[in-house]
Amino acid sequence: MELAIIQSKIYDIRGVKVMLDFDLASMYGVETRVLKQSVRRNIKRFPPDFMFELTKEEHDGLRSQIVISNKRGGTRYTPFAFTEHGVAMLSTILNSDTAIEINISIMRAFVAIRQLVLNPPKDKFTELQKEVEELKKYIEEVFTDYNDINEDTRMQLELINESLAELQAQKKLSGKPRNPIGFVKPR
Repeated sequence: MELAIIQSKIYDIRGVKVMLDFDLASMYGVETRVLKQSVRRNIKRFPPDFMFELTKEEHDGLRSQIVISNKRGGTRYTPFAFTEHGVAMLSTILNSDTAIEINISIMRAFVAIRQLVLNPPKDKFTELQKEVEELKKYIEEVFTDYNDINEDTRMQLELINESLAELQAQKKLSGKPRNPIGFVKPR
C-alpha cells in the first residue's frame, strides 16, 4: 500500500498518533466488526498505551474532519484508536499474509512521520533566515577585525609621536647650534 495513503489515515488524537479501526479493517481486507471482535478476544494484548476507544465527543469531532458515516441511520459504536504499538500488536492476532504486508507498510508510515517531526523539511524562508544570520555574524567579525587594526594603527602612531618627541627633547638638550638649511645669502 502506498505510504502517502497510510500517512493520511494517521490521526493525532489525545496528543498521540493513531490509526482508527475502520481504516485498519479496510486495509486488512476484513470487516470492522471482525477486527474489533479479534481485539476484544485478545484485550490483554492491548493496554491503554496500545489502544483506546474514542469518546463520543472525539468521535463527533472526527466526523467533522473526515467522512465517517452512521450505519443504517442509527448511532455507530465509537472506533478503537491504535497507537503504533497497537498496530504492531494487531499483526499477532490478524495473522494473514495481507495483514503482515499492511503492517510493514504501516510501521514504515509511522517511522516516516516521526522523521518528519524530528527533521522537518526546510523551506526557503528558513534557509534565507539562516543565511542572513551567518552574514550578520561574518560582518560583526569583519568590523571587530577592522577595529582591532585601527587600534593597532593608533598605537603605532602614538609610539612614533612619542619617539619624535623624545628625539626633539634630546636635540634641545644637546645645545649644539643647528646648521641652517637652504641657501645662505651673502652679506
